[in-house]
Amino acid sequence: MVELVLVEVRVNPPHDSPLVVLREAQGERHLAIWMSAAAASAVVSGLEEADPDTPTTHDLLCELTRALDHAVTAVEITGEQEGRFFAELEIDGHRIHARPSDAIALALRLGVPITSPEGLLQRIGYTVAPLEPDTSARPEDEVERFREFLESVDPQDF
Repeated sequence: MVELVLVEVRVNPPHDSPLVVLREAQGERHLAIWMSAAAASAVVSGLEEADPDTPTTHDLLCELTRALDHAVTAVEITGEQEGRFFAELEIDGHRIHARPSDAIALALRLGVPITSPEGLLQRIGYTVAPLEPDTSARPEDEVERFREFLESVDPQDF
């Protein structure tokens, strides 16, 4: 199993689809999981301090698990088929199917590692190429473009 960490939750244009990006903890491969806005919101709220007066459903599940003296010990993104991801929670040695968004949201709240099989990362993981500095632009050219901008701009444009 490969441990994953949350990199970001963002809205991906042009369709404004929420996207959760995970990266292997000791490497460069990423997994991008599209989900609903509500699911992405649950993941993001897992990064924030829980409000004990108004717990979310995920906060409630965490509290119920603790109150019943059980423990979520593993969260695994188990597979993908035609863009649909699958996940499982391990609770006291029992594996339970879960939506990836719910599994990630719980893992963040409980401090449980998120893992994935090596084969899944080999099949659909991707690496992000580092940004290369633009060496073709000379500082003098940048200054000239900025001067042209200043000459063409009108104070009412602001």
